[in-house]
Amino acid sequence: MELSDFDRGLLLGVLIGEGHFGGDGRQPHITLRMHARHEPLFRWLVEKTPGSKLYGPYHHGGRHYFQWMVRGEALRLRLIPLLDATNWASLDPATFLRYQEMKSRYRL
Repeated sequence: MELSDFDRGLLLGVLIGEGHFGGDGRQPHITLRMHARHEPLFRWLVEKTPGSKLYGPYHHGGRHYFQWMVRGEALRLRLIPLLDATNWASLDPATFLRYQEMKSRYRL
């Protein structure tokens, strides 16, 4: 995954601020759910993270949103190595802990 310093910083910032680090019990995933007005950012994420998927827009409960998801090979071979190579534990310890828990739970 070839990313500029700006790309890596933006990706990390979005994941720290809005990302979910978890899984479905069988496989890990990182997801991001935000209002549909952020569609250009979601399209950028799909472009910069090959193998990731964009779902939506969804409309229910008065909400209008997209969901971006990274799992499988895209997560294991692309995003995890990128996040592991970035020194971000001290920037947001709570989010970093959730990331580490996902990795531990799914043996990544």
